[in-house]
Amino acid sequence: MNSPADDIKDMLVADTTLGLTFATNLFVGTEPAKPDNCATIFDTPGFAPQLTLTKGENYYYPSIQIRVRNRDYQTGWALIQDIMVSLHGRSQEPRNGTLYSVIYCSSGPAQLDWDNNGNVRFICNFNIQCR
Repeated sequence: MNSPADDIKDMLVADTTLGLTFATNLFVGTEPAKPDNCATIFDTPGFAPQLTLTKGENYYYPSIQIRVRNRDYQTGWALIQDIMVSLHGRSQEPRNGTLYSVIYCSSGPAQLDWDNNGNVRFICNFNIQCR
């Protein structure tokens, strides 16, 4: 199984309405110093896997956080909102050998902070069920 953040990256890139391109303005695991306007996906602690793990029913409950950084408050807010709409409620979606049974927004979007360069940062969290 891939990192859920890596698979979610592929889903966001495939949604061309978001205008996200991996390694240009979309990143996984670490937010680069530049560009100012970007989105980063982080794997975060989820829930324990199903108790039947390794007994033929491998079912996982990971989670991710997406952080959007932007010079402009309204533009950043619009992107995190569009990302939430793109991912929330996706179901039965195979990606890189994993079946994503459901992806749902668990909290957010919300303003996180302002970075040292005066860019606003927003976050949105998602719970996932996959096998």
